[in-house]
Amino acid sequence: MFRKMTMILLALVGLAATARGDVAKGDACASNLSAVGKQIYAATVAANPTLQTLRDTVRSQARGMVMGGQISRDDAEANAIPAAECVRVRLQQQ
Repeated sequence: MFRKMTMILLALVGLAATARGDVAKGDACASNLSAVGKQIYAATVAANPTLQTLRDTVRSQARGMVMGGQISRDDAEANAIPAAECVRVRLQQQ
């Protein structure tokens, strides 16, 4: 019984590790973004999106930053897509 539980636990841990995507590649991509792009990237990652919710999450985070006076609307429009692409890289399976 203990052995079976251990095997199940190890399998679940393995699945969780692969489900994280490629954080290093996403962060490397983000290092090439502008300062505003890095802000949008960080805010989006902190919101913990999935590939299915990425577009709405980026839009929501960028809009919140504009409304909060942190970035301009033009900066948000110019940097949201590149930031989203880096988040997408981070979320994609290896």
